[in-house]
Amino acid sequence: MKIIISGGGTGGHIYPAIAIADALKKREPFIDILFVGAKGKMEMEKVPAAGYPIEGLWISGLQRKLTLKNLSFPFKVMHSLMRCRSIIRKFQPDAVVGVGGYASGPLVNVAARMGVPAVIQEQNSYPGITNKLLAKRVEKICVAYPGMEKFFPADKIVFTGNPMRSQLSKGFSKVEAAAVFGLDPGKKTILAVGGSLGARTINEIIHQSFDLIKDRNDIQVLWQIGKLYAASYLDTPVANLDRVHSSVYIDRMDMAYALADVVIARAGAITVSELCLTGKTSILVPSPYVAEDHQTHNAKALMELGAAVLIADKDAPNLAFREAIRLLDHEAERKTLESEIKKLGRPAAADEVAEIILTAARKGKRI
Repeated sequence: MKIIISGGGTGGHIYPAIAIADALKKREPFIDILFVGAKGKMEMEKVPAAGYPIEGLWISGLQRKLTLKNLSFPFKVMHSLMRCRSIIRKFQPDAVVGVGGYASGPLVNVAARMGVPAVIQEQNSYPGITNKLLAKRVEKICVAYPGMEKFFPADKIVFTGNPMRSQLSKGFSKVEAAAVFGLDPGKKTILAVGGSLGARTINEIIHQSFDLIKDRNDIQVLWQIGKLYAASYLDTPVANLDRVHSSVYIDRMDMAYALADVVIARAGAITVSELCLTGKTSILVPSPYVAEDHQTHNAKALMELGAAVLIADKDAPNLAFREAIRLLDHEAERKTLESEIKKLGRPAAADEVAEIILTAARKGKRI
């Protein structure tokens, strides 16, 4: 069995793709998996680190404003289409998988035209342009949110959730988790996280909440600042409060979620999937700077299901921490949010997606 997995550009595409590859390998130990990504993007580093080979395409996105970079876009597309045809002829896959991102468009498009069964996986509640264009050509579309019939053919949709590599659903006690961070298992904990690079707004929420934190002895904060903002926030007065554990990066997110009573975070696909899997009371502050405003759509989808609180980026520094304290003081409301978001968690998502891919591959024939 041979499978090509294509896409990338961000962790939101790459980590689900690696999770799918791992699940395929678990089912078919001798399966041959090849990744196809975009040259210069993070998949060219992360995929080999996970133990899989990858081919790179000379491809990038079309800029939404007038720029000289757009002049090369048609040439990149033509070059990538020819390169994909060559890769497919040489590798001879039984099926291909697109996870979104620049590289998945040319690869899945070419494969489908050559008669290779194709499956796509959409991580967000509002699909990207690539997956919208590919929908008509693929066998199945694996989605992470209900109601995706607005965007895709209903007969192709399978609600699988987002594949996750981490074992976040494993249970750890608050005592175990608090010991990792040197915090008190008896205090209510707010986790503020803006991703490995960090998010200025998330950091400002904590930075501007010095008095609120200092005045509440029953509350503690676990704060991931991120690499981009370490110099600005790591030595601030709030970061040095006894009840604040601040760090550039949190290695043990499983323990962080186990300790947290309320999480303040961005609304990227991976973060949302982690929050669903762990069933955490969530205050989502979508980044307004991502393509097609995906994070706002993700956060709205959860808010409309009564599964999370949404606060706009511009309002968050003044409102988000106060809302977190309010939720800590209203246990019934917090438990309702936890119950609703937990319903969206899909711990077996990677296995479900892998089975769909293998079924499509068995139906097809190698070129």
